[in-house]
Amino acid sequence: MAQNALCGVKTAQTAQNACQRTPTTIEKENPDSITLGIAQCRLAKNHSSAVHIRKMEAMSVNSSDNGTLLLNKRVMSTAMTHLDSVTERLCSPESLNAVRHHSLRSADMPSLTALSEILERLRAAVFPGYFGVTRVRRESLRYHLAANLDSIYRLLGEQIVRGLCFGCAGQNQPCPSCSEQGERLALDFMDRLPDIRRMLAGDAQAAYEGDPAATSPGETIFCYPSLRVMFHHRIAHELYLLKVPVIPRIISEMAHSTTGIDIHPGADIGEDFFIDHGTGVVIGETCIIGQSCRLYQGVTLGALSFPKNADGTLTKGIPRHPVLQDNVTVYAGATILGRITIGKGAVIGGNVWITQDVAAGAHVTQGRPNA
Repeated sequence: MAQNALCGVKTAQTAQNACQRTPTTIEKENPDSITLGIAQCRLAKNHSSAVHIRKMEAMSVNSSDNGTLLLNKRVMSTAMTHLDSVTERLCSPESLNAVRHHSLRSADMPSLTALSEILERLRAAVFPGYFGVTRVRRESLRYHLAANLDSIYRLLGEQIVRGLCFGCAGQNQPCPSCSEQGERLALDFMDRLPDIRRMLAGDAQAAYEGDPAATSPGETIFCYPSLRVMFHHRIAHELYLLKVPVIPRIISEMAHSTTGIDIHPGADIGEDFFIDHGTGVVIGETCIIGQSCRLYQGVTLGALSFPKNADGTLTKGIPRHPVLQDNVTVYAGATILGRITIGKGAVIGGNVWITQDVAAGAHVTQGRPNA
């Protein structure tokens, strides 16, 4: 071992000497030893060069990082100055006062998440077996329903309170017993659930009878956009009649966003109602629709004009939308405007524009062009 170590030292020394000698001198030494020394010398030089290159690269990267850091600091400084200016402008009274909501009692806004849960719970209560827990035995149904209704009542009461406080915003008086009023209105709504279910069952039967493609009323309950939008509307309309602020409109717009059917919660729609296909249907706030009516896609039941007050603002709450008596059918794309009456059993053809009363039993279609 010692001899090998001594040999290695001598070889390294020989390599170092070989690096410093002329070729003529190298030829006189032991050829094998000199060859090994030259190889080790070259390896040492290569290693030294590689280390130097890595140091230079590191210095270059550090220099680049420092430059990038300085650039980022300048950009961030500029951005912060600009964002501070934007913040200042958004907080100015002329920008803020028209859009800021401020509840006098610092109540939260109605929760879309909570309202979605309420609707899903109501769907399970109205249509047990179709929605919610699907495997509930008849013997235990009362227990599950009672627990579900208790949750609905509590959740809805809280959201009604938030709606009441939202309606009070901007008034110079505190909300009058909002909590008690919210609980009372929630209980009044719960009392109307049996009637809501009865009307929705009629809507499902009307959809089944009115659509040759429907295989059962259950299919329309589970799949059809008409039943989805009417489920929302029957609930929203009852809350509207109870004069609950904002909550009915939120519920209606939830259905509007998923079905493309826009029904104002104030619209009074009779039993056994069906919208076939549905996309693009618009039904205004003061519409009155009788029993067993049917609409097709793209129908508009709207206002013809909007009366104004002396100050130029629109007059609110006046009847301005059509009245459809019982058994009226309105085909796709028809537009019916103004406070006019479509008589019992009338049929309105597709793509017509109507602004005058239509007699009972009449058929209105587009005129054929002259030859």
